[in-house]
Amino acid sequence: MSRPLLFTNARLVDPASGKETRGALLVKDGTIADLGASLKTAPDGADTIDAKGKVIAPGLVDMRAFLGEPGAEHRESIASGSLAAAAGGVTTVVSSPETNPAVDDPAIVDYLLRRARDTAIVNIHPAAALTKGLRGEEMTEIGLLKQAGAVCFTDGAKTIANARVLLRALTYARDFDALIVHHTEDPDLAGNGVMNAGEYASRLGLSGRTIEAETIILERDARLVRLTKSRYHAATITNRDSIDIARRAKDEGLSFTCGTSINHLSFNEQDIGDYRTFYKVAPPLRTEDDRLALAEAVRTGLIDVIVSDHTPQDVEQKRQPFAEASDGAIGIETMLAAGLRLVHADAVSLPVLLRAMSTRPAEILGLPGGRLEKGAAADLILFDPDEPFVLSPSALHSKSKNTPFDEARLQGRVLRTLVAGKTVYEYA
Repeated sequence: MSRPLLFTNARLVDPASGKETRGALLVKDGTIADLGASLKTAPDGADTIDAKGKVIAPGLVDMRAFLGEPGAEHRESIASGSLAAAAGGVTTVVSSPETNPAVDDPAIVDYLLRRARDTAIVNIHPAAALTKGLRGEEMTEIGLLKQAGAVCFTDGAKTIANARVLLRALTYARDFDALIVHHTEDPDLAGNGVMNAGEYASRLGLSGRTIEAETIILERDARLVRLTKSRYHAATITNRDSIDIARRAKDEGLSFTCGTSINHLSFNEQDIGDYRTFYKVAPPLRTEDDRLALAEAVRTGLIDVIVSDHTPQDVEQKRQPFAEASDGAIGIETMLAAGLRLVHADAVSLPVLLRAMSTRPAEILGLPGGRLEKGAAADLILFDPDEPFVLSPSALHSKSKNTPFDEARLQGRVLRTLVAGKTVYEYA
C-alpha cells in the first residue's frame, strides 16, 4: 500500500460545485481523505508535495477515443493510448468500438477489460457497438454487452441511417437504462464531401458536407428520443443550428445530452489552409461563427461534454491529397492545453471547462470521477494553466503523430496525474 500523499499550497478546483479554494489535499488509500484551507499537517509517514499554487482538479474523462485494440495496434494500443491519456491529464477513457473485429460481442468486451487491466495506467471503459459489425442493420445484444462491462453503445463515427433500426435500439436500450451515443451525420447527404460546404470549399476546389447532413439526423434523433424516452447523447455537434436543436430537446425535458470535440472548439474551416490533412476530421471543421457558438454553448452548459475524438492515423493514411486522406486527428494528450485556450481567451471559466471535460461525462456515463471531495477516488491532475510551450509531435506518447497542433503555441502543462492515488505520470 502506498504512503499517504499531501499536496500543499494548491489551487483546488472542483468543477462539480464550481468552487475554487486555496489549500491542501490529502490522498490516502486511493481516495481523497481530506482537503481545504484548514488542512495543514500531514499524517505520520506521508509524503508532501508543494503544489506551488498550481491547480489540482479531478482527472479528465474522455468519452470518445480510438485505442486501436484489437486490430489496429500499429496506430495505437491500449498501453500507448493510456500513456498519452495520463500525460494529458485524462484518467478515464471510453474506448471506441470501431476495432477489428468490432466490439459487438461480450467476449470482446471482456478481452478489452483484461487488456486494460494488464497494460493500461488509466481507467479504460469499452463502448460497445450498437449494431453488429457497425453495419447499421442488426442491433447488438445490449443487455449482455452491458452486463459484460460496456458503458455505452455507439457505432462510433458511423451514423445509423435507418430510423427503424435506431428506434428499436433506443427502445431496447431504455429497458436496460443503457446510454446510446450517436454520430449525427447523414451519410447520403454527406456524400463524398471532404470539408465544410461553402465558399471556402469552393475556393479550394473541394467537395463539401453541409450542416444539414448533421442537423437532419439530430432533429430525427430528438424525435425518436421523445418517442422512446430513452437516454441519448449526440457525440459531436459542430454548428449553431445543431445547438438550437439540442436546446429545444433539453427545454422539452428529454434525456438528451450532447458533446463537441476539442478540434471544433479550437479550429475553423480556414485552418485547413493549403490542404493540410491533419485538419481533416469528421464531421468537418465549420465556420468561425460556428466555433464561437460552440464555445458559448459550453460556457452556458448547453453542450455537456468536450471529447478528444482521438483518432490516430498512420503517415500513409494522412500523407495523401486532401480528398483522399483519412479523417481524424489525435487529441487525447493535448485536450486540456487546447481547452485552456478558451479559458485564456475568457470564453469560459476554468471550472466550466473542467466540468465539460470531467464532471459531466462522468455523470452521463454513470462513472465515478469528476469531483474534488472527501471520499472520492483520487483520480487527480496537478497542472500549471499558464505554462507556455510549443508542441512537438515527437514528444507525444501516442503511436501516431497526426496532431493539428503541430508546432502550435499552447499554454497549460500537466505536471502530475494520479489514478486511484497512484502517480501514473509526472512531467520531468
